[in-house]
Amino acid sequence: MLPPVPKTVVSAMNKAAAAASSSKTILITGVSKGLGKALALEMAKRGHTIIGCSRSQDKLDLLQTELTSSSAQTSSPIREIKHLLMKADVRSDGSIAELARLVMESKCLPDIIGTINKNNRIWEVPAEEFDAVIDTNIKGIANILRHFMPHMVEIKKGIIVNMSSGWGRSGAAQVAPYCASKWAIEGMTRSVAKEVPEGMAIVAVSPGVVNTDMLASCFGTSASVYQAPEVWAPKAAAMILNLTPADNGASLTV
Repeated sequence: MLPPVPKTVVSAMNKAAAAASSSKTILITGVSKGLGKALALEMAKRGHTIIGCSRSQDKLDLLQTELTSSSAQTSSPIREIKHLLMKADVRSDGSIAELARLVMESKCLPDIIGTINKNNRIWEVPAEEFDAVIDTNIKGIANILRHFMPHMVEIKKGIIVNMSSGWGRSGAAQVAPYCASKWAIEGMTRSVAKEVPEGMAIVAVSPGVVNTDMLASCFGTSASVYQAPEVWAPKAAAMILNLTPADNGASLTV
């Protein structure tokens, strides 16, 4: 007959199992830099699995190493966390369809599913620059929803977080394409919220003002007075991880 397992060991095993069972798989687009990268590293540090995509393979390779290091800091020793990073362009429906296919094959269905024009007056913004903003910020999100939502709807489970902006709720001079794209995200989110089944939620989240390359393109050197992505990420992670189906359709700010 085997000796009884010490209570301290049982307690540690129970905590580890609970941590593992509460871990989530989180899909983050634009994961290789800025807010996406900071959020991915924070989530990995908390023991969650990251599925990420970006157009830069070099940056994805670097992030893979950083995610492994962040995961090593988690308090959950029950399993090895394997993150999935792939080169994909959210502007391309075909690219996202392939991303979704690979994710489904790996059985990593996500529990949680986030360009700006140069400052200029709308009539001075080149057509290709306007298209790039719209294709990334609106069509990109639509492509993600098109290929991932059917699987989430089928099991009636999942939280979708669309990255909005304060400029998705107000206007600002010389960034009309960006404002237009984020207003569209607010409207799309509220509409889709009326389509999802009980058990799911889709929300629009404004990150607040964060010192990113995008902000610097608008504010110049004064962008440095605002919080860094690494300071923002823990607050954003806490908010996102605490979202429930009751938040469906909400417009929130970190």
